[in-house]
Amino acid sequence: MIGRSALIVSAPSAALDRALRTNAVFEPRVVECAAALGEALAAGAPAIVVVCGTHHECRPALEYFLHARTRGKSVPFVVVATDGSEGFAIDALRAGAADYLGGPLDAGVLQGILERWCQPRERLPATSLAQGELLVGSSEPMCELRRKIEQVAKVDCNVLITGETGTGKELVAHLIHQNSPRRSRPLVSINCAAIPDSLLESELFGYERGAFTGANTVRQGKLMAADKGTVFFDEIGDMSAFAQAKVLRAIEAKEVQRLGATHSQGTDIRVVAATHRPLDTLAGTDAFRSDLFFRLNVGRLHLPPLRSRKSDLAELVQHLIDDLNRRLDAGVTGVTSGAFDRLLQHDWPGNVRELKNVFERVFISRRSGDVTETDVPRFGDEPAAGNPAKRLDGELECLLSALHACRWNKSKAAQKLNWSRMTLYRKMAKYKLMSDSPPPNPGRSHGLSTR
Repeated sequence: MIGRSALIVSAPSAALDRALRTNAVFEPRVVECAAALGEALAAGAPAIVVVCGTHHECRPALEYFLHARTRGKSVPFVVVATDGSEGFAIDALRAGAADYLGGPLDAGVLQGILERWCQPRERLPATSLAQGELLVGSSEPMCELRRKIEQVAKVDCNVLITGETGTGKELVAHLIHQNSPRRSRPLVSINCAAIPDSLLESELFGYERGAFTGANTVRQGKLMAADKGTVFFDEIGDMSAFAQAKVLRAIEAKEVQRLGATHSQGTDIRVVAATHRPLDTLAGTDAFRSDLFFRLNVGRLHLPPLRSRKSDLAELVQHLIDDLNRRLDAGVTGVTSGAFDRLLQHDWPGNVRELKNVFERVFISRRSGDVTETDVPRFGDEPAAGNPAKRLDGELECLLSALHACRWNKSKAAQKLNWSRMTLYRKMAKYKLMSDSPPPNPGRSHGLSTR
């Protein structure tokens, strides 16, 4: 049964004909030159575009897609370069390629790519917050995240959300609640790092009149306020040991007792917790209780960092521009190729939050027209989060170790590192490891330049 369509940009090819004849999933449309791309895309949005040919034949298509990305339009595409080099692979990455294949066209590999992209995908309906934020991105990790959110939201279980700072953990907690059977009841957020132990019980459980000096009325705690709804514990890894014990008791017993009360009250809450800390490692130490970790770690969602899904950058940039134009009454139209290249080359240790902050800074001076390279900060001049020297040194060590272990076979090295080939090419370009043969002493060399 035919599913979604695939647009093929290629000169006539026997291998391509074999791949198209044997498929049963997609409906192919073939055009023979990149000049026909715009017209072909306007005739109907395909699930994916495959660009086949020599790097000279493929380059006009890359330029088309790069221009489209700077205007906030994103179409998934794969490049099959019959004579491609690593430098051309980096160009394909910058244009936003979902995958890159070098060498002669393999009909089986192409069919597998088309089947993967052309199968209908479950997509979570776009759900906005008060600020108009969305879960933006069409990359494979984000499609998988949407699918998992939809699955977890339907099951009334506790959920632990992990991920680096700035990846959108609070947004995902809102999406879980808004797509769950509890959506009509409150979602109560608790910043675990902001409540001191001295105020914890009164904030979470409430108090009776006269429970302490100044308690002149009965106050309902946050847990009872969320009855039949959801409680979101933000950065639960920063919660004190005293607070962890209190929260564990409330989750296990499903009841709370106000300060000064003589009896407990039953409560029906769903707990969603988020942390940037490695609770798997910390559980059972003085830093975090293992029994609380096991209570929370039922549904598990991990948010990918922005550096691992840079194909979403164009969509994120356009979303931020649209949002800031609306909120600040500005008229910014897009970003230039130079500005987008600078954004693409940055590793974004602060993730989407850092990207958002960058564009808010840009909008202070840029009120109309395109964002140019001079509007975007020089990221290399600013200190990265944590210890950047140590992080980059470790990343290079892992990259070199994998390449050396795989005898410089880049496909095997990418699999060993659990990276896509595009990520491997980008990291190799970043550290100037661009030759086809290993550098001297690859296991210990840093700051290499083989070009």
